[in-house]
Amino acid sequence: MDTVDAVVIGAGAVGLAVARALAQAGREVVVAEAQDGIGQGVSSRNSEVIHAGLYYAPGTLKARLCVRGKELLYALCASHGVDHRRCGKLTVANSEEEVAALRGLQERATANGVPAAWLDAAAAHAMEPALRCIAALHSPTTGIVDSHGFMLALQGDLERAGGTVAFGSRVAAATLSSRSGEPHVLRLADGSELACRLLVNAASLHACALARNFEGLDARFVPRESFAKGNYYALAGRSPFTHLIYPAPADAWLGVHLTLDLGGQAKFGPDIEWLDVQSPEQIDYRVDPARADGFYAEVRRYWPELPDGALTPSYSGVRPKIHTASEKAPDFRIDGPADHGVPGLLNLFGVESPGLTSALAIGELSRALLLP
Repeated sequence: MDTVDAVVIGAGAVGLAVARALAQAGREVVVAEAQDGIGQGVSSRNSEVIHAGLYYAPGTLKARLCVRGKELLYALCASHGVDHRRCGKLTVANSEEEVAALRGLQERATANGVPAAWLDAAAAHAMEPALRCIAALHSPTTGIVDSHGFMLALQGDLERAGGTVAFGSRVAAATLSSRSGEPHVLRLADGSELACRLLVNAASLHACALARNFEGLDARFVPRESFAKGNYYALAGRSPFTHLIYPAPADAWLGVHLTLDLGGQAKFGPDIEWLDVQSPEQIDYRVDPARADGFYAEVRRYWPELPDGALTPSYSGVRPKIHTASEKAPDFRIDGPADHGVPGLLNLFGVESPGLTSALAIGELSRALLLP
């Protein structure tokens, strides 16, 4: 049986970033990926937004890792030639209640060290003439990125540091060692085994179920997963907007927002559709055209001129939730040895948005937790 320094399970943006960080620290790293390419799961089904860090409670992992990750991501895009644009975002209010929410958002941004400028209706309209609002918050450090280009850059850095990605390698279970320095033993779906001293579970939608198959990890340290689908619709025709447009946030949902791709094409979403499924294999990613009806009403609150029939089903993604629809959204769970007592093990649970933006910072933190 082969033994390596570290195995990272999952070759999405976060898994690749963690593997890159460990490899650049001099460890022999293998990324075990069940699919035949990088980023085939959650990382390929999102808005591709570089989040500024406006929304997250100060001091939380989401706040800290988003702000740090944003800086690292922009720097990597510049150094590696990854296509991106710092287009900025307007978060808009159309009621006094939403104005109050926007003020709260501005205070949170300030606490997180994130620039955010208050705009009255005239100033917002001057930036985006098609926009309707009574106030807006301008986030100049929000952007968009070619997520696959980003992941290719991570894979390239990983491989230059001596790491590898093993495609078609689905980890089914593991026997964990309770003694520092002794290897953990992974069992793959094809019956083969691989030993490692450091093990990172970055399996996203599969992370909780996989952790329940880790012999030697107390079940108390594995949350129960839920799955929430977000549907996206593309705009037929040219977008009148040059910034991303978000409605004022309500609870944990950021509303139906308008984002742009790097070609300037607009898309709307995601909505939130809690799924009654027990595993990722049961997820139906098809977008129901009838759900667009609700999008028109939401979008016309800030873009009244949205034409009838302009929205076409595009794609969907599913968020790896560790709470239910009736519960408050928790922070990222990045559980290291100090949390669960297993040496050399790191479990990443509930890494949804802003996971893509935070990926490089999660890599930094993971390296610090595993290589103190």
